[in-house]
Amino acid sequence: QLQLVESGGGLVQPGGSLRLSCAASGFISYYAMCWFRQAPGKEREGVSSISRSGGNTNYADSVKGRFTISRDNAKNTVYLQMNNLKPEDTAIYYCAEGRVYSNLQDEYDYWGQGTQVTVSS
Repeated sequence: QLQLVESGGGLVQPGGSLRLSCAASGFISYYAMCWFRQAPGKEREGVSSISRSGGNTNYADSVKGRFTISRDNAKNTVYLQMNNLKPEDTAIYYCAEGRVYSNLQDEYDYWGQGTQVTVSS
C-alpha cells in the first residue's frame, strides 16, 4: 500500500518561510498530488494541487502569491514552499495522492499522517 510521509513542519515567526516535503513509497508520476491543511477547530481545506506532469497548479485564495507547489517525479516527492507565513497558516498539513487534479478531498485516495506548522512570535 502506498505510503506518504510529510516532513519540514515546525515553528516559525510571522513572515518566515518553511518548505514541506512529501515523500511517497511508490511512483507518483501517474497521480495528481495535493496539500491540505486543518487548523484547530476548522475543517480540512485544500491548499494547493498539482497535476501529474506539474504543468498545472492550483492554489487557495488565502495562499496565492505566498505558497508554491512543485513535484519531482524522479524522486517521488512533492514540495510546498511557504513564504511570508501568517499566524492563520497554523495547521496540520497533509499531502494526498489521487487520480484527479483537484482541491477536493474526495478525489484523493492516499494520505500522509501530516506535519504541524505553527506560525507564532
